[in-house]
Amino acid sequence: MSGSGSKKLPIPELPEPAHAELDSMLARKFGKEVANYFSGSPLNRVSFLRPDTTFLSQALKHDTSRFILFKDLNPLVKSADKLAYASYKDVEPAVGDPFTASEDDIIKQFNSTSYRPQLIFLGLDESKKQGGFAYKEHYAGQPYWALDITPRASVTEAAEALIKKVEGEGLYFAQGRMQLSLIAPEAAIYAEGRHLLDWNLRNPYCAGCGHSTLSTHGGFKRTCPPKDLADKVADAPDAPDRPPCATRTGVSNLSFPRTDPTVIMAVVSHDGQRIMLGRQRRWPPHWYSTLAGFLEPAESVEEAVRREVWEESGIHLGRVVIHSTQPWPYPANLMIGAIGQAVPDGETVHLGHDAELEDAKWFSFDEVREALRIGTSGLGEDPGPDYKPGGLRLPPSTAIANQLMRAVVLGGFVSAEAKI
Repeated sequence: MSGSGSKKLPIPELPEPAHAELDSMLARKFGKEVANYFSGSPLNRVSFLRPDTTFLSQALKHDTSRFILFKDLNPLVKSADKLAYASYKDVEPAVGDPFTASEDDIIKQFNSTSYRPQLIFLGLDESKKQGGFAYKEHYAGQPYWALDITPRASVTEAAEALIKKVEGEGLYFAQGRMQLSLIAPEAAIYAEGRHLLDWNLRNPYCAGCGHSTLSTHGGFKRTCPPKDLADKVADAPDAPDRPPCATRTGVSNLSFPRTDPTVIMAVVSHDGQRIMLGRQRRWPPHWYSTLAGFLEPAESVEEAVRREVWEESGIHLGRVVIHSTQPWPYPANLMIGAIGQAVPDGETVHLGHDAELEDAKWFSFDEVREALRIGTSGLGEDPGPDYKPGGLRLPPSTAIANQLMRAVVLGGFVSAEAKI
């Protein structure tokens, strides 16, 4: 071991793909679906119920409701692999019930000086219907929420009291930029909550007119209200209308959560015997990964893969195939995993186009297989006990890059079989 990193955290099992046990035409042709870390949520989001404040109010206050608490976007946990949850009784002093009126009336009563902690309805765990929450006969299960309990404004005292309570019970807010050791179902729930809390925090103002916005639809949308009661002057019957805003007309009357599509790709040589990997300067010695980059406007996934690979490594790709995807809530990415094969005369590495990479080179499948066996770790962690200094190091299985490499060197992706 190198001794330069931190203790290696437990690597969780990946989620099971949906209906993996079923035989189907698509499964026979393309193979078993790949479910990456941060996907595979056990919750039914019932997105069509988010505008229904009666539903939200009842789901909020139900005895079985569970709340993931976040402080500065760090989740409350029991341990490195388990989230901790609060009840409505715990959070009531901080949140009250923001759903006592219809959404239309809430918008009419908007006051930008009135602070409420951000609350996100995440969905229902339908495996826990017995004795749980039920609504309109068809929708039942345990409600899950995410709550930003960072002490702010009028809820500072209540938030600090709640933080003191949970920390006194031995729970703690997990520190660090990324949480990659939570068990798979809880990682997916956490990812949804963090993504949406972060988006709401980043978008307090309207992109169309610059005025304050209001979180609606259970935290999944933001609207620019036509009036703000904070603008009401003394003795006036009502607040004045805000200036016209494009977001209040037509179909563009709401702001939706941002998701940034990112391509990430395993690059295979034309003869199907090698895989090209790259490294950035800030990474630990001998640590390599697949290439990645943002999808640009008016660009297909396949085009983005070819462009990014050429810009970063000089390699020219022919056929590109999408392998799988991964939500990545840091802050709002969807990683679109692909595998591309180099053209015969396009395999020369050239780093002169884009200075992003320190190095890029071809590795044999055997080298990568061995590294997948003994040399995987997070960026700030030491590799496994069998790792030999100077050997190739790779990302852990919680990263889609790892799954792409496995598909190529272990999964038969480049064989004659038509399977992913």
